[in-house]
Amino acid sequence: MGSFRQLLLVAFMLIAALLGATALRAVVTLDRLMAQSSEESVRALELSGASHALAARTAAMERAARQSLVLNDSLLRRRFEEEMQAARSTLQQLAEDGVAQQDAVEWRERLDAIVGLLDGPPATALDRERDVAAAFRELDEITSRLAGSVQAAIQQRNGALQARLEASRARLMQQVLAAIVLAIVLAVAMGLWLARPFRRLQRAILALGENRLDQPIHIRGPSDVRRVGQQLDWLRLRLMELDADKARFLRHVSHELKTPLAALREGIALLRDGVAGKLGSDQQEVVGILHQNAFALQGQIEALLRFNAAAFEARQLRRRPVDLLELVREQVQAQRLQWQARRLSVQVEGTPATLSVDPDKLGAAVANLLSNAIRYSPEGAKIILNVSTGAEGVRIDVRDEGPGVADQDRERVFEPFYRGERQPRDAVRGSGIGLSIVNEYVAAHGGRVRLLPAGRGGHFRIELPHAA
Repeated sequence: MGSFRQLLLVAFMLIAALLGATALRAVVTLDRLMAQSSEESVRALELSGASHALAARTAAMERAARQSLVLNDSLLRRRFEEEMQAARSTLQQLAEDGVAQQDAVEWRERLDAIVGLLDGPPATALDRERDVAAAFRELDEITSRLAGSVQAAIQQRNGALQARLEASRARLMQQVLAAIVLAIVLAVAMGLWLARPFRRLQRAILALGENRLDQPIHIRGPSDVRRVGQQLDWLRLRLMELDADKARFLRHVSHELKTPLAALREGIALLRDGVAGKLGSDQQEVVGILHQNAFALQGQIEALLRFNAAAFEARQLRRRPVDLLELVREQVQAQRLQWQARRLSVQVEGTPATLSVDPDKLGAAVANLLSNAIRYSPEGAKIILNVSTGAEGVRIDVRDEGPGVADQDRERVFEPFYRGERQPRDAVRGSGIGLSIVNEYVAAHGGRVRLLPAGRGGHFRIELPHAA
């Protein structure tokens, strides 16, 4: 299969060839119709001219015949015979065109009778002249009928030509419409066929953005699109290698740190217990500082392991249809003892919204936001969780009445191990990975979590546009 550019060029050439052939056929048909119309116009003029010429020849013959009888003039007789020969030729032309065959026969018979009346003794010339005049009146009637027949024939031929023109126009219109419809169908079919690989590319890029790295990328289509698919699959494998390297590095570092840290804590414990001898007050203070920092270091290492595990698990989603409103209610119920102990009011609002998500991962994200809101809310405050559906997807809002987030902390609140300056006084200092885990889990679903401006307290929003 050629490249996308070549296939697109072939598609345009096919459509152009189809429309060009239709246009060429239309031009040929129009030329033929114009030629037929011109030919019929010429024939109509010839027939009309022949009809008028026959009438003029008949009048000239009558004058020459009657004058030759009265004057007994041979010159006038020859004049009559010349006009008669010309009239017969004109009549022959009309007959060849198939106009009024019966009238033409009668016209010849009447003319033959007139020729017979012209021959005779001079004594009967006046009587024969009256008979000739009567015969010419009959001949004029036949000539008039012939003229009418000619006009009728012209009208009939014009009607037939008009019918042929209309039929040709209708056929041409059908051909043009058929060509346009075929061109549209061909363009749509080629467009859909060529757009299919790009839809696969879009889905592949979306899968990479949602960290679905376990799905191989194989794009069928033009050669250049296949190459892009191969590069995306190489990128997918590279991302998997980087994730594996990062996880391996964190495991090794954490393990290497935990071993000497455990020995350090044991040594500090031995010193505190007086195994190595009784310590003075200054020495006990130093040992206390060492114990406190060793304990804090162990907490940091364990938090690092938890964050690493969460980041790895975020890339292995097990999606199924879940009612998000019910999922939020379950997380509220799971932490009921915590918020009741602080005499908090927790409300769940919104409408049911079923999406294909990993309930464990997304539930953990909601639970972390709720736990964060409980930790920062003063006693007797209110926490509101709301599930709503919009044009861009589904939103889960968590609002509390705590101190909120300081302006200088808003840009870094989702960074791992970052703790803002507004910490509750009566709570244990956190590790700073809760919101980072929320961000990892929501991003794995193709969504995002944001900290929204709030006049009082904190307002976090989970948005799931791809799931919607």
